[in-house]
Amino acid sequence: MLLDRATLITSPGSPLPLGADTVSNGVQFSIFSRNATSVTLVLFSGKEHKAPYIEIELDPFLNKTGDIWHIWIEGLREGQQYGYRIDGPHDPLRGHRFNKNKLLLDPYARAVTDNFIWDLTKARGCDINTENPELSISDEDSVYYVPRSIVIDNKNIIEDRQLITPPHDTIIYEMHVRGFTVHSSSDTEYPGTYKGITEKIPYLKELGVTAVELLPVQEFDGFENINVNPETGERLRNYWGYSTMAFFAPKAAYSSTEAMGLQIVEFKEMVKALHDAGIEVILDVVFNHTAEGDHRGPTISFRGIDNSIYYMLDDEKQLYRNYSGCGNTFNCNHPLVRNFILDCLRYWAVEMNIDGFRFDLASILGRDQAGNILSNPPLIEHIEEDPILRNTKIIAEAWDAAGAYQVGDFPGRWQEWNGRYRDDVRRFWRGDPNCVGAFATRLCGSSDLYEKSEKGPCRSINFITCHDGFTLNDLVSYREKHNEANGEENRDGENYNLSDNFGVEGPSSDPDVEELRLRQIKNFLATLFLSQGIPMLLAGDEFRRTQQGNNNTYCQDNELSWIDWSFRDKNDEVFRFTREIMRFRKEHPLLRKREFFSGNAHDGFSVPDITWHGVKSNEPDWTEESRTIAALLCGKYAKTEYGACDADLYLIFNASDESQFYEIPPAPSGAPWKIAMDTSLSAPHDIAGAGREEPLTENRYYVKKLSTVVLVSGT
Repeated sequence: MLLDRATLITSPGSPLPLGADTVSNGVQFSIFSRNATSVTLVLFSGKEHKAPYIEIELDPFLNKTGDIWHIWIEGLREGQQYGYRIDGPHDPLRGHRFNKNKLLLDPYARAVTDNFIWDLTKARGCDINTENPELSISDEDSVYYVPRSIVIDNKNIIEDRQLITPPHDTIIYEMHVRGFTVHSSSDTEYPGTYKGITEKIPYLKELGVTAVELLPVQEFDGFENINVNPETGERLRNYWGYSTMAFFAPKAAYSSTEAMGLQIVEFKEMVKALHDAGIEVILDVVFNHTAEGDHRGPTISFRGIDNSIYYMLDDEKQLYRNYSGCGNTFNCNHPLVRNFILDCLRYWAVEMNIDGFRFDLASILGRDQAGNILSNPPLIEHIEEDPILRNTKIIAEAWDAAGAYQVGDFPGRWQEWNGRYRDDVRRFWRGDPNCVGAFATRLCGSSDLYEKSEKGPCRSINFITCHDGFTLNDLVSYREKHNEANGEENRDGENYNLSDNFGVEGPSSDPDVEELRLRQIKNFLATLFLSQGIPMLLAGDEFRRTQQGNNNTYCQDNELSWIDWSFRDKNDEVFRFTREIMRFRKEHPLLRKREFFSGNAHDGFSVPDITWHGVKSNEPDWTEESRTIAALLCGKYAKTEYGACDADLYLIFNASDESQFYEIPPAPSGAPWKIAMDTSLSAPHDIAGAGREEPLTENRYYVKKLSTVVLVSGT
């Protein structure tokens, strides 16, 4: 549609809601800026990259209410592309970095243009070639080189609601939207897209997960990385997406459509299809920083709208506090920024029917405007208590890049990625000394972290691996990281991996090495799904996906990161084990308790809810040298969905290098023991299908080194 400034009919419009909304045969535009001296709305006349545009400068008398600038324009409709130029003082010493030469995204834009490859160097707010770039200003016009906001009419209603799966019944599957199906082996019609995930729903159902946790889908620039792979010369990318620039907008490049706003429809259809299959959708959200980086980065939105409001600045106001490790820190506990974050979360929960959020570097949400950790952070409390978000899962990565580590100390109903669980379980199975006590505590839900604040075991998100670090296969195949392909001389990524390679670094054809690796993979999976709390599995770990020892594939949008589905058949034994241990967990409410074990008899029963054992019955070995522990869980303390008591469970974990007989105490129910799992055995004997457990014929069992055994009572 060609636009003519002279014929446009406008009115002052309304300050609320913020963003762009279709109203009365037109569009209402509204944006906040406190310190701007002028705001200009830029409208584009077509979809092509070099489309002509017109500029409408807003009258501060007619088109401003308080700190909000607004206008209504007749005849505009859904699909209209727009942006803003905002002028004001360029005074970095006072925190102001206004630059009228930069086209800015609307922070409330629900979609952005799908050019995918933008030249954000044109958006730099400063001249980096000057002697003092932190004080300079660039006059290069960015209008043709940056993404544009798109007007969206949210009347496209898809009948859907949040699922609200109870925490104790939740099994999370962490995945990357593109990486999940983009590989040629995925056998999908729409690889690398939201529709691609929809096509894989039967697989997710077969596996048994109840929720998918998607790496960032809020719009980001996948081409912001300027490094190259030193081995191939390939330009590297921002693959993971932890660099948001449009918090309301789903990633257009993950859509199979033209994506001029249609990405919203495809995203909603994916969520609806997952919900219909009983699978929740959790988004990994990044409110701790934005894509604008430090003072040398691009001016895309917030910096040019009101830098001193949206970011934490240093004491001189000139540079940015960097608690994120990414150049800037979002000013989360400023009231206006807090409102923005809440508006965003409500939008995804209400309009997109998202079931939960995992907050990246969530400790930043608890810092005040000077960077201090607050004792009662208003944003964290508001998210928890918000009536719209009340049934929404909220999960904290309870640390940040500046030393705040709050695992076990996040307030209220927040769940937490339990980094202590990951580390202690890895140490135990690696055979480190003095790990048995910590392992037992993690197995039982980490009461040392969560009981003190009256939080149950479901506050703990248990994981062995996640997107950040080794895959499960690589955890048992590499002692050292191998990140050379990232172009940073292997300096990036975590050095403290608590991994082992069992004699050979990387792939091995030695059958003894391979046997131990396979057994350890099963041990980790068994531990994860036998533990109290909420398990999270990294996509592809169920069939030994590898990243060839790279533990930081944030920049690898290629086969190093993508899921190779040929591994599904190649490693069917691991897939089957993963599927069956998930089934076993679901069958036994004793593994999904809402309260901690006490170690005592209670509720009118004469036997304790849990007792600890060792090689000999009733003799657990808690010494520094111990590498083994066993636990008897009494089924009387858990009810099945039919109201009957659960079976008793006997769990044996042998991380030592010694195979030996273990004494088996009687089951509290008096029923005989049956062998449900032995990770030292090959399929199908490693884990029995339901009703196919073999009876235990004597009161002892030979447990091989580095293996897990589970007995279940029953007739």
